Amino acid sequence: MAEKILQIKDITVEFKIKRGILKAVDRASIDLYKGEILGIVGESGSGKSTLASTILNIVTSPGVISSGEILYNGRDMLKAADEEIRQFRWEKVSMVFQAAQNSMNPVMKIKEHFLETAAAHKNFSEEEVMGKAGKLLEYVRLDPKQVLNSYPHQLSGGMKQRTIIAMSLLLDPDILILDEPTTALDVITQAYIMDILKHIHNDIGITMIFLTHDVSIVGKVADRMAVMYAGNVVEIGSVEDIFYNGRHPYTNGLINAAPSLVDDITKRRAIPGSPPDLVNPPAGCRFGPRCALRTNGQCPGGKQGELKEISPGHYTTCSESERRGA
Repeated sequence: MAEKILQIKDITVEFKIKRGILKAVDRASIDLYKGEILGIVGESGSGKSTLASTILNIVTSPGVISSGEILYNGRDMLKAADEEIRQFRWEKVSMVFQAAQNSMNPVMKIKEHFLETAAAHKNFSEEEVMGKAGKLLEYVRLDPKQVLNSYPHQLSGGMKQRTIIAMSLLLDPDILILDEPTTALDVITQAYIMDILKHIHNDIGITMIFLTHDVSIVGKVADRMAVMYAGNVVEIGSVEDIFYNGRHPYTNGLINAAPSLVDDITKRRAIPGSPPDLVNPPAGCRFGPRCALRTNGQCPGGKQGELKEISPGHYTTCSESERRGA
């Protein structure tokens, strides 16, 4: 196994709201290995984006990281000094945020976005920045002459998304976090961007974290997969293990709900019910009220399980599926 480049240890993120304390992420732990693509999947509200923001220590108010560690090469970045954190962001770990194509300043040309990004971190000349920006834009299959002199509104959604990906690579980060990078794009553009991301990974070996609700996308690009539900990490394993030997009922529910071109659509089944209220989560297993094992009387759902290794590299919180080997 490759070396661990990032360790997320027992992270809890709390939001104090009028009704009480909402734990958007609850004691989540994930290891990231150098050179891999890790997919993190789950429904909206499962805690994926909040966990990603925690890695960069940019959880928005009123959110608070109440416990845990983010270890980058063994150093806890949640305890680092401001200057060290500033260098960590974008230079060591960069992030393409959800709907990032709408985050660019509409009154600045694309070249100015590249220049500002570089100036905030390193003392590059304009010639150096433009040279590298041009190469990165070509890398994501864009024409640098056209794009660098354009304003954001002059680019299509797919072009803006590829521009943001190019910008995220400007300072040669070790880790690239992609939060739903194909959301709001048409299916053909989604496939095009996924092909570009695979090419980038294969070519430069950058470590990636891919956040999405779409398990089919993860199956195409990721090496390993972590599944989140109601703020918890409920299963981790290789993509092959998860798809062919998933042990948590929620994981299997996500996979069985995904449409397929090679399968009978009538066999697809949505997960019944809705995610729980994270201010007042259900007693015991959080997935219990929606779980077929509990509905069928095969599991009492009496307690929330801890993440345990059930086979080499494969972890789950479902003690009943572990016992039954299903």
